[in-house]
Amino acid sequence: MLRIGGRCASGLARDGVGVVQGGMDDLTHMAVPGTVFTLRATPGARRNSIVMQEGILRVHVTAPPEDGRANKAILKLLAKALGVAPSRLVLMRGAGARDKLVRLDQPLPGSSR
Repeated sequence: MLRIGGRCASGLARDGVGVVQGGMDDLTHMAVPGTVFTLRATPGARRNSIVMQEGILRVHVTAPPEDGRANKAILKLLAKALGVAPSRLVLMRGAGARDKLVRLDQPLPGSSR
């Protein structure tokens, strides 16, 4: 299992800052099945963005933290940046917290993604 963010050392998670605005830029190099991403969520932000800062993916979404809307927006934005289907991302921990663990699952047999 590969972990991105948190205290794990990874060649993919560099110190410093890299910005992915609105899920437009490419994070497909991180799309390895079984990868666990450590996220810091900011719901109710001005715009949707993903920022790599000090080895942690900081995900900013405009959705409010009500009825799971922010979690859905976070998974959708991360999936778009990774170039995978949102159904492949599983929220493992942190449904009601700002710090979250998200796992990228294997694609289903016969699917193109």
